[in-house]
Amino acid sequence: MGGFKVLEEFLGDSLDLPVKCRDGQVRTFHIAGPSAEDGLKVEKLMETGIKLAADPDAAPDADALDDLAELNLYESALGDTYDELRAELDWPRFRHVALTAVIWISQGLDAAESYWNSGGAPSPQGPANREQRRASSRAAKLTPSQASPSGTSTPRATSRPRKAAQT
Repeated sequence: MGGFKVLEEFLGDSLDLPVKCRDGQVRTFHIAGPSAEDGLKVEKLMETGIKLAADPDAAPDADALDDLAELNLYESALGDTYDELRAELDWPRFRHVALTAVIWISQGLDAAESYWNSGGAPSPQGPANREQRRASSRAAKLTPSQASPSGTSTPRATSRPRKAAQT
């Protein structure tokens, strides 16, 4: 075995996002990874938001909401680029950059890239955190397959277009 690689050789610890600024110029903004403390706060807040969205009647995590009073989510996610982005971008672009950074921190680079490229449209990403992935996996194992009880099969959907093309 080769052993562990140096983390910096494969872990992207920053985000570079190209954005059209108010002056019409496209600039690439470099967003450095947050401190461990800020990253943990962003993740905790996102988990609380996901839980509340899934079950609005659930009691919110008081610790996360207390942190919310101290935490400006976008400022924590954007770090040193926060003020520059505020000065250079209009609200929709600023918000999209900030939410992309939040998703990058809480869900990883692939999810952030998907969000960025979708223009902010939600997409079925699957469960966002480890607890949800495990629950989803357990549910999939417990769900019986939908095989036909009679042993017959349903014709493939492509059979009708072929018949139509032959007539």
